Amino acid sequence: MPIPADWPTTEAEALAEQERLRPLVQAHDDGPGDPAPSALIAGVDVAYDDDHDLVAAAAVLLDRDTLTVVEQATAVGRIAFPYVPGLLAFRELPAVLDALAALTRTPDIVVCDGYGLAHPRRLGLASHLGVLTGLRTLGVAKTPFTFDHHEPDAPRGSSTPLTDPATGEEVGRAVRTREGVKPVFVSVGHRTGLDTAVRTTLDLAPRYRLPETTRHADSLCRRALADARRTGTTAN
Repeated sequence: MPIPADWPTTEAEALAEQERLRPLVQAHDDGPGDPAPSALIAGVDVAYDDDHDLVAAAAVLLDRDTLTVVEQATAVGRIAFPYVPGLLAFRELPAVLDALAALTRTPDIVVCDGYGLAHPRRLGLASHLGVLTGLRTLGVAKTPFTFDHHEPDAPRGSSTPLTDPATGEEVGRAVRTREGVKPVFVSVGHRTGLDTAVRTTLDLAPRYRLPETTRHADSLCRRALADARRTGTTAN
C-alpha cells in the first residue's frame, strides 16, 4: 500500500487540500434518501501502531436487510501523516481507500467512524472520503469534538442538534441509539442528507450504541494490525 506521491506531508499542504475539496461536498441526498432494502452498506475503520509506523484499515460490507457481513477486506501500510487534530483523514485515507478498493462490490453508502461536516473546516474523514471516491458517505463519531449539543431525551431515536459554537450552524446531531446510553454524533459525509444519515445510523444500531458497520470494521482492523505485528509484516 504505497502512499500516493502527491499526498500532503505538511500541515500547510493538508490545510490547503481541505480548503480545495470543501466546496465539492454535497451535503444533501443525491437520489433516494434512505438506502434501498437490498443495499450494501460498508463500514470503515482504522487502527494504528505508531511505534512500528503501521496503520491497518478495514472495510466491511453488510447486507442492509439482515446486517450480516457479506464481504470484508483489510489494508496494512505505513502511517501517511503525523497526528494533527482536524487532519486525521490524511493519516487514515490511504489505507481506507485501499481496503475499499479490495472489495469486489461497490457499497451503496459508507459509514465512517468519525466526522463529516462536523469538522472545523467542514471536511472530516467521511466528507473527504466521499469527495475522493464519489460514494455516498456519513460519519458516526463517539465524541462531539469541538461542537455543542444538549443531551437528547432518554428514549432510543431521540436527537438534538450538534452546533458550531462560533456560528450556531447545525453540523450534525447527537443521536440516542440505545435508551439511557450516551449518544453518538452523526454528520453528513457526501451525497447524503442529515435526516438520512440519522435514520441510517439508527437502522444499523438495533442493539448496541455503535452501528454494526463500525463494530465489525473496528474488530477487523484491530485483528489485521495484530496479525501484522505478529508476523512481522512491513509496509510498502
